[in-house]
Amino acid sequence: MKADILTIFPGFFSGPLDHGITRRAREMGLAKIEVHDLRQFTHDRHRTVDDRPFGGGEGMVLKPEPIFDCLEPLGLASREERLSGAARESLIVLSAQGQRFTQKVAAELAALDRIVLICGRYEGVDERVADFLADRELSIGDYVLSGGELAAAVVIEAVMRLLPGAVGNEASTRQESFTAETGSSGAADSTCGSGGLLDYPHYTRPAEFRGMTVPEVLLNGDHQEIRRWRREQALKKTLRNRPDLLEGVALGDEDSKILARIKRG
Repeated sequence: MKADILTIFPGFFSGPLDHGITRRAREMGLAKIEVHDLRQFTHDRHRTVDDRPFGGGEGMVLKPEPIFDCLEPLGLASREERLSGAARESLIVLSAQGQRFTQKVAAELAALDRIVLICGRYEGVDERVADFLADRELSIGDYVLSGGELAAAVVIEAVMRLLPGAVGNEASTRQESFTAETGSSGAADSTCGSGGLLDYPHYTRPAEFRGMTVPEVLLNGDHQEIRRWRREQALKKTLRNRPDLLEGVALGDEDSKILARIKRG
């Protein structure tokens, strides 16, 4: 995969790109990531990248010229080709007004050959970038950041770890929170797949630590009991922390009974 990041703070990425899974993916040749400084594509001695918005209002907005000029030599397919799926590429604006970035979106991006991330700044980006260049806007959450650099780092991390070979044990990426993959029965199996719920609790050695013990069910070797316990714990945690996720999960009879029992206390 090729990933390009457009930013006015290229130095920001010297940290996030040089550690963990992202570094591993780059060293293994699974991904090539380039950071482009938008100030290099300005045409005045002050290297101006922002201006006040027409119609008034507080704050400054990123100008369209540096972004257009930076993108043109990158050789991207046309917006029409990207939107139709004829080109396995995506040009993305990181914006508080964007679609929510989810694990599903990360998987969609990981299946592409190239992604380009435009980091917004100040009060945002000139709307002509979104209307005529980008094929989607993404937001990493319902809050406002000073710029899109942190959001771009989040997207890169989430996408890179889904590339085949980036994680040593690929099965581990299927048992995490928000992963919708399930077993043949339609529910998550005993060791892999959250089925769209939050992940179940994990414990490791020692079995007893400062008076805190690992649940006995995890020590008895009964995989059916372990599967049921993990599913119940995943449902309990999801109901407590993210009840909205339950609306998009296919729950079987067993799940419904577990949820009813949890709600009864």
